[in-house]
Amino acid sequence: MESNVLTAIFLPLALFIIMLGMGLGLTVDDFKRVLVEPKAAILGLIAQLIMLPAVGFLLASLFPLSPELAVGVMVLAACPGGPTSNLVTYLVQGNVALSITLTAISSVITVFTIPLVVNLAMQRFLGESTILQLPFLMTVIQIAVITLIPVTLGMVIHHYAPRFAAQVEKWVKWLSLFFLALIIVGLLAAERANVASFFLKVGWVTLALNMSTMLLGFTLATLAKL
Repeated sequence: MESNVLTAIFLPLALFIIMLGMGLGLTVDDFKRVLVEPKAAILGLIAQLIMLPAVGFLLASLFPLSPELAVGVMVLAACPGGPTSNLVTYLVQGNVALSITLTAISSVITVFTIPLVVNLAMQRFLGESTILQLPFLMTVIQIAVITLIPVTLGMVIHHYAPRFAAQVEKWVKWLSLFFLALIIVGLLAAERANVASFFLKVGWVTLALNMSTMLLGFTLATLAKL
């Protein structure tokens, strides 16, 4: 129950506020630069939609996982980066406009790619297939409510009240860190009875997935001179 309240109510609300804060520091020109120089966005989409599931499949095949957990790893690898990835980008002073663009585009595309990846994973690891469909309209609405609307609102405030936006943005980073820490602590507390067993079962493979894909992304960006 605690976990449901946290993920269903607090998390979307926190992400809305965080994305609003990010918008306070963005302008239309930031997104224009992403469109004018699309190489980073294209490579990012290739990495998320093709390379990430490929690495997930390799690790799920190499690690001694049960068939169900192997499929779970593939589900994780097939999912796009969400608003939390935008938060991390913001906290490390990365290209927030690029991150938001990737989140919006990949979230729409994965409505079609996730069923394909999951079906192939079930055939490979479970020896069975399924017909999986994701709600396209609901996905678009979620992207709009949690990402696009608050960011646009923040950009409007930045345009018409730049001094106020600059003052508020100073607090957003600390507020974002607080929300992120609170969400992590809350989820760990809600699943405290299972954390140790979960880590023993899938902790190492998920850690390997994160580390290897981050290294792959860094290497790809370096080779592309981004």
